[in-house]
Amino acid sequence: MWSLFLRDIRLSIRAGGGALTGVIFFLAVIATIPFGVGPDLNLLARIGPAILWIGALLACLLGLDRLFQADREDGSLDLLVLGDDRQMLALTVLTKCLAHWAGSVLPLVIAAPLLGLFMNMEPIGIGATALTLLVGTPAITFIGAAGAAVAVALPRGGLLISVLVLPLTIPVLIFGVSASYGAVANPDPFLQPFLILAALTLFLAVLGPVAAALALRHGTD
Repeated sequence: MWSLFLRDIRLSIRAGGGALTGVIFFLAVIATIPFGVGPDLNLLARIGPAILWIGALLACLLGLDRLFQADREDGSLDLLVLGDDRQMLALTVLTKCLAHWAGSVLPLVIAAPLLGLFMNMEPIGIGATALTLLVGTPAITFIGAAGAAVAVALPRGGLLISVLVLPLTIPVLIFGVSASYGAVANPDPFLQPFLILAALTLFLAVLGPVAAALALRHGTD
């Protein structure tokens, strides 16, 4: 599993800037918001956590089609599916999800505090949003793994993956934004939605790879 993790990290680096593409897209989303809502700094600070979460969510969806595509093109995906039993295939998918998150999504979390400054957010709000992104974005990857497994056999499955995955990520978005707002708005709680967000990530860490493994095995059959 560790060798597979390192292999996927190296592939994501060699593939031509998957992480950089996501960060640039994230920056583009954040940079265009002030042109749409106007130069009101108080308004930008108030909607900042939601905008960061929406931008990170869209940037995460951008690279999900690469999760299994390279393995399918060089034939290694067939070996992984045919050579493993169902439990080991789910662990293999989990490892690939973690590698994809570390290579493509973690840079978005690292860039979020800097982009939060563009939205005139308070330091506590920036820190809370970055923390919720760190905890919540793996859940998006685990959900996306199932969508990527369903669409891996299609020649242009990137849009289909987004259509399949986006509605399923709404609970993650809701609790991530709620926890971010809870850190800066006094009556709103932070801990409860944050714990629910962490629970969603742990739950999807089990369900997502299993669903993706079943989809890959069915697609191969």
